[in-house]
Amino acid sequence: MKVYIVDGNRTPFLKARGKPGPFTAVDLAVQAGRLLLLRNPDLAGKIEEVILGCGSPGAEATNPARVAALRMGLGRDMPGWTVQRNCGSGMQSVDTAFRYIRAGDYDCLMVGGTESLSHAPLLLNEDAVDWFADVNTSKSLLGRVEAVSKFRFNMLEPVIGVEKGLTDTVVDLGMGQTAEILRHEWDISRKDADAYAVQSHKRLARAHENGWLEQEIDAVFGPEGQLYKKDDGVRPDSSVEKLGTLKPVFEKPYGHVTAGNSSQVSDGACWMIVASERFVEDHGLEPLGEIKDSEWAALSPARMGLGPVHSVTPILKRNELGVSDIDLWELNEAFAHQVLACLKAWESDKFCREELGLDGALGTIDRDCLNVDGGAISLGHPVGTSGARIVLHALNAMRRLGQKTGIATECIGGGQGGGMLLSALSPGAPHKPDEKQDAEAA
Repeated sequence: MKVYIVDGNRTPFLKARGKPGPFTAVDLAVQAGRLLLLRNPDLAGKIEEVILGCGSPGAEATNPARVAALRMGLGRDMPGWTVQRNCGSGMQSVDTAFRYIRAGDYDCLMVGGTESLSHAPLLLNEDAVDWFADVNTSKSLLGRVEAVSKFRFNMLEPVIGVEKGLTDTVVDLGMGQTAEILRHEWDISRKDADAYAVQSHKRLARAHENGWLEQEIDAVFGPEGQLYKKDDGVRPDSSVEKLGTLKPVFEKPYGHVTAGNSSQVSDGACWMIVASERFVEDHGLEPLGEIKDSEWAALSPARMGLGPVHSVTPILKRNELGVSDIDLWELNEAFAHQVLACLKAWESDKFCREELGLDGALGTIDRDCLNVDGGAISLGHPVGTSGARIVLHALNAMRRLGQKTGIATECIGGGQGGGMLLSALSPGAPHKPDEKQDAEAA
């Protein structure tokens, strides 16, 4: 059973600027979802289930998928559930639909990802928690007064939820520190990482200027009527010289990973309608493309940035494809050093033999085929959304460029990687049934 992505959209990605942004994760999902359903009015009543990735659901909506489904008007009988695989949450929702539909369990699902990192909570520190516990459990007035008297002002210092969430508790390393490990392991220079970051900004700015993202991005309105039309973290005037002045964030003072060559903390949502071949044929649809294969992999959390290498390589082997057979690569830009480390790993005979079980190096990815319209360094990385965005954008970019075969892949906090093999359909080309497959099925 072939599985197609019929249509998809996303909100602009809005950079977190030190305070809660205009939208919660559910708000973002609802705004984008309503617009996608309006664009496909004949399909709204045929969706069988809603699956949404979200890395950090807020306390106000612990199952954002169901809340969003209700607010989008899909009806009280619409099942909705939320998946969480850290940075892979959005791709997990797409992969779940792919596997459900391929197995024949469903024909049409609405899937995607949402995240509002600017709304990540501020948490009480451990001293404050202990103080509250002592006050609340005191059984006498005197005991409570004594407990209250132990208050110290340092108890007011909050724990930033995003920082805590982006720290791996197994190896006690922040995600940026794992990028520093890969920087050492693969001898990636600060200048090369900054140059890659500049390229990301330039490519995204070019895509916006040329209107290449207009079909993908739907503008959203804020609560005060503000209009958000574009990703607002892009810096077209970025340069290696400017980025070179930034100080390291994660390994002070000698590290190389900075705010300038790392993905941006941001808010955004992305949706897709995924359907079976039978559904597409019955409704005369013109899909964006087909999901051909997918893979999840795991590795040491300390080297989590190499997740794409471990997840994509089995896909290529299984489908008898080489690097040169892939027309376009979307490799989520968690950190510039991490992206460059993946490229070097695939080029290494030793690594490919010892860790991937290959006969030698996989090969060199053409940089002109990699993240052609920028990535998370320039547009942001809403954790639960990015995996869905790179799948949608890979198909849109391939259609624009007249390409056929693409890979969407990402590293995942906790030491995982996800990859998906995609095939784009030419714009305007009607879906044609696979006669050979139909004959075999008959």
